[in-house]
Amino acid sequence: MDFEFGPADDAFRADARAWLNAHVTRATTPRTWERRLGRDGWIGIGWAEAGYGNRQAGLTQQIVWAEEYARAAAPARAGHIGENLLAPTLIAHGTAEQKARFLPAIARGEELWCQGYSEPNAGSDLAGVRTRAVRDGNVYRISGQKIWTSLARDADWCFVLARTDEGSRRHHGLSFLLVPMDQPGRIDVRPIRQMTGTSEFNEVFLDGAEARAEHLVGGEGNGWGVAMGLLEFERGVSTLVQQIGFAEELGRVIRLAVESGAADDPVLRDRLVRQWAELRTMRWNALRTLGSSGDPGAPSVAKLLWGGWHQRLGELAMTVRGASASAGPYDWSGESPYELDALQRLFLFSRADTIYGGSDEIQRNIIAERVLGLPREPR
Repeated sequence: MDFEFGPADDAFRADARAWLNAHVTRATTPRTWERRLGRDGWIGIGWAEAGYGNRQAGLTQQIVWAEEYARAAAPARAGHIGENLLAPTLIAHGTAEQKARFLPAIARGEELWCQGYSEPNAGSDLAGVRTRAVRDGNVYRISGQKIWTSLARDADWCFVLARTDEGSRRHHGLSFLLVPMDQPGRIDVRPIRQMTGTSEFNEVFLDGAEARAEHLVGGEGNGWGVAMGLLEFERGVSTLVQQIGFAEELGRVIRLAVESGAADDPVLRDRLVRQWAELRTMRWNALRTLGSSGDPGAPSVAKLLWGGWHQRLGELAMTVRGASASAGPYDWSGESPYELDALQRLFLFSRADTIYGGSDEIQRNIIAERVLGLPREPR
């Protein structure tokens, strides 16, 4: 594939930069920002279908948008899960009615989503899902627990992987359901306080939560295929976009190393160069895999690469900071035990990078079994 930027990409960049310069402000709520993006068609630019209020952009223009978004230091996206995970999944597996119901609302930035996959005993081993969904007339009644559910407190909807076939095991008998979160008494969201002091992750308890039968995606019992297809979207263009944010973080660490004199140390300087070279390698690998199809190991390789790389960047940032990295201003209000700067948050949050989204151990098993043809791990 040709990833060179052409005149159309340059014009798109100018348009994106002008819009971001005119609209980016710190004084906005996540929902207000999502609606502002949606109003002008900036949500869903990479969708395979248009007509939902989204402008369409090719791969190079999606990269341009991500680059300009990072350059403008625009707000973190609250709509990422709906835009980049659920929407492409509905386009691939959903009915015409499902697409008409949900895609315009996502494109307008009006409905936010979370992902109901992991459970206390089914994290990286997703086939161990125990959450049950029982058909009752025109609805499914869902009971169980999900965990590590990002942004669940703010979400309007959750796509839930649940077991609909009594007695089924592993990846058989699972279904993919779209569940409204506003069900008091049936859905309870409990924040999980992290080392960073924030609570992006949550526990979600479902006690007879309802999902309408027409909001079953891909047919009953076919949830495993739908769920795996969604994870392919998670590892696709999103990986390349993620690397743009990584480059911003690496640039911040390099600037600090130069300004503080830490870069004068040849060992530390070698680590900085290695981080830069590895990021370039990840970018080329992502571009290569986007230009091919049917490689079962590509998503796992990408996850292994960026998870370890990001952890090492966090460790390097603390080395560059030196002794001051271990301290921060105390919050005497009692609402938070400490206040972190960007590099401290990077270090603490990145400790989870090799676990969430499929642990390194699971990714290595996938590569071993599906790519190298090695014997399956005993269960």
